[in-house]
Amino acid sequence: MPTAAGRAMNQGAAEHTNKRDEATRPNSARELSSRTTPQPRALTRNATQHRSVSIPGIVAPPPPPPPQQQQQQPQARPKPAAAQAAAAADAGAVGRVLWRPREDVRATYTFGRELGRGQFGVTYLVTHRETGQRFACKSIATRKLVHRDDIEDVRREVQIMHHLTGHRNIVELRGAYEDRHSVNLVMALCEGGELFDRIIARGHYSERAAAALCREIVSVVHSCHSMGVMHRDLKPENFLFLNKREDSPLKATDFGLSVFFKPGKQATANLIIHWFQYF
Repeated sequence: MPTAAGRAMNQGAAEHTNKRDEATRPNSARELSSRTTPQPRALTRNATQHRSVSIPGIVAPPPPPPPQQQQQQPQARPKPAAAQAAAAADAGAVGRVLWRPREDVRATYTFGRELGRGQFGVTYLVTHRETGQRFACKSIATRKLVHRDDIEDVRREVQIMHHLTGHRNIVELRGAYEDRHSVNLVMALCEGGELFDRIIARGHYSERAAAALCREIVSVVHSCHSMGVMHRDLKPENFLFLNKREDSPLKATDFGLSVFFKPGKQATANLIIHWFQYF
């Protein structure tokens, strides 16, 4: 059995151990609290930015773009193929004068010097690109065709020249073209010039020579009337010589004021009949 001195010694040792445990327990509690409770952090400019969190087995989504990049969207540019298709559609569009697909006359003919000029159009010397054959081209600017009557006159002129094709004393129409800017009438080239210029150059005609010319002119008028066409603008400026020879055929041109008519219907044309003042 322990003695009284031994029990006192054991009791002192136990009290010393309890005091040591009580001194160390608060520190352990503070350490445990600091490990389990997150400490507040000061908010900074970087604290609001997105942060990716790595979780095993889950891939984090990419961060969203800045607001400025979201607002600036690139504009879609027109495709070259679409522009080419628009140009092709414009090239094949129907002209408002001739009511046929547009066609560039300069793709077939090369334009040369000016041969004459009128109220609506200019006549040029043109050359066929493949054959080299020369023609006359009457170019009518569509911007000058303001009124509906002007458009109908040009359309009717083409119809009448096609209708009279093949006559010896009428200028032959080889083709009619319309593009965005003009209507072009390609006709046979008469290199002899106007009857008016030849009358001025000669000074005067004998009665026999003047009668021969008038007979040819009346023959042209008769042929037109027999085919239901009235010229309505007969004058020496509208008759051309095929070549420079004295016996050159005489050809009527400029059917811009011409009309179709029916036999028996009263005509209202203003004919130029003062021919003999030129001879």
